[in-house]
Amino acid sequence: GPSWLQPPGTAATQSPRKVPRRPEPGVCGPAHWGYVLGGRDRGPDEYEKRYSGAFPPQLRAQMRDLARGMFVFGYDNYMAHAFPQDELNPIHCRGRGPDRGDPSNLNINDVLGNYSLTLVDALDTLAVMGNSSEFQKAVKLVINTVSFDKDSTVQVFEATIRVLGSLLSAHRIITDSKQPFGDMTIKDYDNELLYMAHDLAVRLLPAFENTKTGIPYPRVNLKTGVPPDTNNETCTAGAGSLLVEFGILSRLLGDSTFEWVARRAVKALWNLRSNDTGLLGNVVNIQTGHWVGKQSGLGAGLDSFYEYLLKSYILFGEKEDLEMFNAAYQSIQNYLRRGREACNEGEGDPPLYVNVNMFSGQLMNTWIDSLQAFFPGLQVLIGDVEDAICLHAFYYAIWKRYGALPERYNWQLQAPDVLFYPLRPELVESTYLLYQATKNPFYLHVGMDILQSLEKYTKVKCGYATLHHVIDKSTEDRMESFFLSETCKYLYLLFDEDNPVHKSGTRYMFTTEGHIVSVDEHLRELPWKEFFSEEGGQDQGGKSVHRPKPHELKVINSSSNCNRVPDERRYSLPLKSIYMRQIDQMVGLI
Repeated sequence: GPSWLQPPGTAATQSPRKVPRRPEPGVCGPAHWGYVLGGRDRGPDEYEKRYSGAFPPQLRAQMRDLARGMFVFGYDNYMAHAFPQDELNPIHCRGRGPDRGDPSNLNINDVLGNYSLTLVDALDTLAVMGNSSEFQKAVKLVINTVSFDKDSTVQVFEATIRVLGSLLSAHRIITDSKQPFGDMTIKDYDNELLYMAHDLAVRLLPAFENTKTGIPYPRVNLKTGVPPDTNNETCTAGAGSLLVEFGILSRLLGDSTFEWVARRAVKALWNLRSNDTGLLGNVVNIQTGHWVGKQSGLGAGLDSFYEYLLKSYILFGEKEDLEMFNAAYQSIQNYLRRGREACNEGEGDPPLYVNVNMFSGQLMNTWIDSLQAFFPGLQVLIGDVEDAICLHAFYYAIWKRYGALPERYNWQLQAPDVLFYPLRPELVESTYLLYQATKNPFYLHVGMDILQSLEKYTKVKCGYATLHHVIDKSTEDRMESFFLSETCKYLYLLFDEDNPVHKSGTRYMFTTEGHIVSVDEHLRELPWKEFFSEEGGQDQGGKSVHRPKPHELKVINSSSNCNRVPDERRYSLPLKSIYMRQIDQMVGLI
């Protein structure tokens, strides 16, 4: 079998990989990846001919318009056939809401809360594409028709990233004095989206109560709180990826409650990591702190936990977040990364990140899942571009083989383990960020391949449908909201060189749901820093302060208001630019 089956080495023979690496630019040649595609090796001439040349401006404009048209086709059909329900069934041209007849259908009910999910999730995509009239119309519809006073039991994580994040992103777009996307202001706007975000977050707060570890329950009923028969087990990503949205809300409101509970959950999970490896598992009991799922990897159950350690630092400037991320990244390199040290030289197979036991670092299985395709984009953000190039090439090779990314791919058997593709954005996201980092036209070709595959295999009568089977290309009647909020957005931005995201001079970051957030000093104001110490400490004046107890949260929350509390303390730690040195050579394909 490939070297990915072998442990990364013993402590006596192998020193930890230093990160981030900055070797000279290189390529992952086609021959290196022939194994992954079952020996379908091709000579370099084909790849040189297709990918190394420039991407003509006319073709780029054509692909940009195709990406916009893809969004418009999905969005218009949702509005015509599904609104005000949560999702569009694109094959039968009708709407979909929560499955009231089967509360155990978590695949649907975790996500759909009977709050016009697709419309809410798509708001900032309308703005990024410069459609001010539809953005203004959609915002007014959300304000006038969407309510969270619903008897819906939803997953805290999904409600946070899809709904809360979108409301906050749209609010900041409306209130941005520079208006870089065109006139996105709303006449007589009175912070309604911010009030709605606050209302939703308050309804999610019961998840953080009556938990012995501080790690939240996975689900809440928006009317009644935590269901009496709720599960005490939650995934690491679901419980530990709330800090960006909750932190933004807290800092806009001047109310520490939301950031405090989210940060407490992150710290609780972090303190449960293995003392030997530094790794975390993927499922934990929120009452006992016992790891129910001991798998450590980069995909489902853990992905956005790592992502939000870094992105929380970028937004809020808290050194502790960066320290946790750096430690986690080093453990990932030491125990999950297999293959040779460098992408383009040395013995063995190209690098790959595998799933291991969190305590021993031993291989647990031989599959990767499609969510892991986000990781090259995260590596771009920290400057580990060389490794990002190679890892991205692995996922793109799988896409090239099937015209989609199967939910799980077994790299030992060279075949999918789970065959569906629900229009996920992670590979597109990494492609976009790698293009921004390298300006290599190879990634425009990748984006074009993805666009054409989506048009060919997933477009149906009233939108774009989930692929049920990536081999026979059969479809399922579902278009998840992230297709409009992320997949279409990243494809559009990849080809829209002159978009304000790239030209306005404002630094932007994307949440894990692809919602755009400007990075500025206002989000680094922190008037309640003393609350985040474990045992209390001293404020700037040297006075003793204490950490609030769980029963004090309601007291803190009672002082909520929608006026940001002014504070002179600023955090101006420098951010690392994702615009790294240009990669001179083409990335080879599998």
